[in-house]
Amino acid sequence: MKATEAKLLQIQGAVSQFIIPIYQRTYSWTEKECQQLWADLLRTGSTEAIGVHFIGSVVHIDEGLGNLAVQAPKLVIDGQQRLTTITLLLTALAEVLEALPEDQQEPIEGFAPAMIREYYLINRLQKGDKRFKLLLSDTDRVTLMALVDTTAAAPPSEPSIRIQANHQFFLEQLRQPSTDLAMVCRGISKLLVVDVALARDQDNPQLIFESMNSTGRELSQADLIRNFVLMGQPPELQEQLYTLHWRPMELLFGQEAYSGNEFSAFMRDFLTLQTGEVPLLNQVYDTFKAYARRPEIEQAGTESLLKDVHAVARRYCRIVLGKEPDPALHQAFFNLRELKVSVVNPLLLELYADHEAGLLSHGEFLEALQLLESYVFRRAVCAIPSNSQQKTFATFSRSLRKENGHYLPGFKAHLLSLPSYRRFPSDEEFRREIQLRNLYKFNKSCSYWLQKLENHQRRELIAVANYTIEHILPQNPELSVPWRQALGENWKALQEEWLHRLGNLTLTGYNAELSDRPFLEKRNHAGGFAGSPLKLNQGLGQVESWGVEEIQARGAHLAERALAVWAAPELSEAQLAEYWSRPAHPAAAYSLADHPQLANPQIRALFDALDLGIRALDPNVYQEVLKLYIAYKCETNFVDIVPQVRSLRLSLNMPFAELDDPSGIARDITTIGRWGNGDVEVRVASLAEVPYAIGLIRQSLERQLDDNG
Repeated sequence: MKATEAKLLQIQGAVSQFIIPIYQRTYSWTEKECQQLWADLLRTGSTEAIGVHFIGSVVHIDEGLGNLAVQAPKLVIDGQQRLTTITLLLTALAEVLEALPEDQQEPIEGFAPAMIREYYLINRLQKGDKRFKLLLSDTDRVTLMALVDTTAAAPPSEPSIRIQANHQFFLEQLRQPSTDLAMVCRGISKLLVVDVALARDQDNPQLIFESMNSTGRELSQADLIRNFVLMGQPPELQEQLYTLHWRPMELLFGQEAYSGNEFSAFMRDFLTLQTGEVPLLNQVYDTFKAYARRPEIEQAGTESLLKDVHAVARRYCRIVLGKEPDPALHQAFFNLRELKVSVVNPLLLELYADHEAGLLSHGEFLEALQLLESYVFRRAVCAIPSNSQQKTFATFSRSLRKENGHYLPGFKAHLLSLPSYRRFPSDEEFRREIQLRNLYKFNKSCSYWLQKLENHQRRELIAVANYTIEHILPQNPELSVPWRQALGENWKALQEEWLHRLGNLTLTGYNAELSDRPFLEKRNHAGGFAGSPLKLNQGLGQVESWGVEEIQARGAHLAERALAVWAAPELSEAQLAEYWSRPAHPAAAYSLADHPQLANPQIRALFDALDLGIRALDPNVYQEVLKLYIAYKCETNFVDIVPQVRSLRLSLNMPFAELDDPSGIARDITTIGRWGNGDVEVRVASLAEVPYAIGLIRQSLERQLDDNG
C-alpha cells in the first residue's frame, strides 16, 4: 500500500479513468451530504486563511504498486461517493459557465468550461466508455455519462434518481444570484484527498473495504454483502454473477428500495428463512458471512448461494413490494402488509417457495395467507402481546408435514395448537373483544378493517379510499340537545364509552354534510344512511333512534360478520386427532393443603395476595402445585413460591444480572441449590412488600414472553 496527499483536481486531471467495480454500491449521497459539501466549498473559497480542505481518501487497486500519476484505469475501493459528487458539481459548473457571456466564463484561471470538461470530466480523444473520466456501475453509469457529455451518451429511459437530483441541486445553487462563482472555483481548487494505491498481490481489498469509514453515508448491510460476495471472485466470474443475479435483484427492488433499508431487511428475512434465527438488522452482514462460510454453503459455491438469494428476492419483491402478478395473491399480500407485521415475511417466503414447488396448490396457499391474516388481526384486536411473534413465525414451519394432502391441515393444526400468549384467539374471545375495542384509535389501520368488512364476499370491490370514517354518534364533546336526549342524563360518560366501538363506526362519502346532525337527519339526508349503497350501512335505514342499545346491536351483528372475514382454521375431528393432540395443564397431583405453612393465616393471606397479583399479570398465567413449591407458568415456570414459617421464598426464572431491583431485596442464587427454577431469590414477609415483589415477578414473565415465543 502507498498513500500520498494530492489535490483532487490534480488527480482528476492525471488519471485516465476511475472505474467503480460492479461489486460497489450504487451512488447514495443525498441532498444532505451535498449541502454539507457546498457549505464547505464556500467557507474554504471565501478566505485565503484556509489553504486546503480535506474530504477523505481515494482508495484504488493497481496491478503493481503505483500512484495516481500512472495513466491506467483505477478500480475504486473507497471514495466513489466523493468522486461522483465532485464530478456532478464540475458538470453543473461547466453548464452554468457556458451560459454566461464569453468574457465571464472563466471566474478564475483554469476554470473555463472547456478546460473543466477536457481536464476533469472527459478524455477528449477517446470514444465509448473510455471517453469518461469516471465510469460508474450499471444503475448510475448512463445517467452520469449523459450529463457529462450529451454528444456521447443519450439519457436513459429510467435515470438514476440520486445522480439527477444532486446534479440539479448544484445547478440551482450555482444559478443563485448571490453565488460567487469565483469563490466556488477557489473552494474546489483547495479540495485535498489521500491517494491510497493498493497492490493486488500484496493487499487484501476486502479487509480494507470493511475498515474504511466514509465521510458521507455509511455502507448499508446490503452494500457490504454485495462487496463480500463479488469482490474476491475472478473478473469473469464476477461479471457473470453480477449480470445473472445481483443486477436483476437491483432492478427488482428499484433504486429507492435497493438503496434504502429494504434490501437489508430482505437479507435479514433471507437469513431467518435459512437459519431459523432472526439477526438484528445491523448485524445482517456478519450473520451472512457466517452463513456463507458454513461448510455445506462453501462447498456448493458462491454461484449457488447467489442463485438462492436471487430466487428468494423475487418472492420477497412480490410479497413485500407489491409486485405479485396474480390478482388474488396480490390482494392477500396487500392485506398482510396493511397489518404492518413484517416478522411474518420469512414464513411467507417459505410458503411461496413450497407453493412454487407444488407442495401447496394455489387455493391452499391463498387459504394459508388468509389464516395468517386472521391470526395477526385477531391477536391485535384481543390485545395479545406481539413480542413473541417474530420467533413464532421464524420457527413455524418446523412443525409442518410438507407432503401433498398434509401441508394445509398440518398448517391449520399448528395454528390451533399455539399455546397461551401465542394462541389463535377463539371465536368467543374475538367476538367479545372486537365489540369492546376502541377501533377508531386502533394501532393498526382503521381503513383496513372497515374495507375488509365492507368488501367481504363482494365481487365488485368498493374503493374505501373514496370514503371517510363516520361516527354515527358524533365525536363532538359538546353534543347537541337531540343527541343528549337520545343518550339520557349520563350522556357524556356514555359517549366516551361507546363512541369508538365497532357498532358506532361506519363509512360515508358525506361526512361533512352529516357531521353532528341528529340521527334521523343523518339517516334521511341525501347521501345519508337510508340510501347508502354500502354493506356497512345496511339496516341503518330502518332504525328510528341511536343510543347504547342500537350500538350494541349493530356491534354484535358486525362481530358475527367479522368471524367470517377473519375466520379461524377449521379441521374435522379426524384431522385434529391426526395432526394435534391439544396440550393440557398437568393433572394436579398435589394441592395447597400439601403445603402446611399455608395453614398459618398470616402466611396464607400473604400467599393469596401474591397469587392474585401474579394471575393478574396475564390471562394465560396458570398455577401448578408441586410437592416442594407452587409454580406459576405461561409455557414454563417464571416464578416458584416456597411457603415457609415466617415468609414466602420466591424463585424468579431469570438471570440475576438482568433484574432491575432498585430496592436491592433480591439475592443471586446462581451457585446455590434451591427448590424452584431460576437464579434470583426474593423473600416476601409482609403485605406491604407484595406490590414491589409483583414488579420483580413481572420482569421474569416478560422475559419469558420475549424469549420463549
